[in-house]
Amino acid sequence: MIKHGGWIMFPIGLCSLAGLAIVIERMVMLRRKRIIAPSVIDLVEHFSEDTSPETALEICRNARGPFARIVEEIIGARHLPDAQVVETLQATGRTQVSTMERGLTMLEIIGNVSPLLGLLGTVLGMVTVFNAITVEGIGHPRVLSEGISKALITTVAGLIVAIPAVAFHSWLSARVDDMATEMHERATAFISKLHYVRLRARTRP
Repeated sequence: MIKHGGWIMFPIGLCSLAGLAIVIERMVMLRRKRIIAPSVIDLVEHFSEDTSPETALEICRNARGPFARIVEEIIGARHLPDAQVVETLQATGRTQVSTMERGLTMLEIIGNVSPLLGLLGTVLGMVTVFNAITVEGIGHPRVLSEGISKALITTVAGLIVAIPAVAFHSWLSARVDDMATEMHERATAFISKLHYVRLRARTRP
């Protein structure tokens, strides 16, 4: 089928390989424990006035993932006014979410381009059919069927690549959104806890 589909199968095949590589890489990188490190979750949940900021920073630096980087930036900005701490959260969050979304735009492009490549192959196949009719006439059904088969093969190939690409793009995008929401909620709660700890420190005799 690949050989019969003609040269248009080559770019469709490249889209297939690129899409597969992106899906596998994102599934590995978007594991929850890799994004939201358990050690950092434990830190923010048990953070108190007795927790050393240096120890907290060390835990974040030793952990991997976007959530660790967000909490690290918040702790580093703990002496700033609350509004600036929130701005730090938002700026760092945007950067980290952008990192999580890496490759998804390309996967979306593959999902959109693959059926168009298949359609292009279909049009080229139909051109071949009409050229064959011009040369051979309509009395050679084998020539006509080969051209139509070539056109349909490229259409099928484009859809075979596009359907999983679109499905995985939607699933991975939803996964990124869910984890981004969780990180924002946990980081916001952590900022409130930092504010409380700072007030307690000021009022302590």
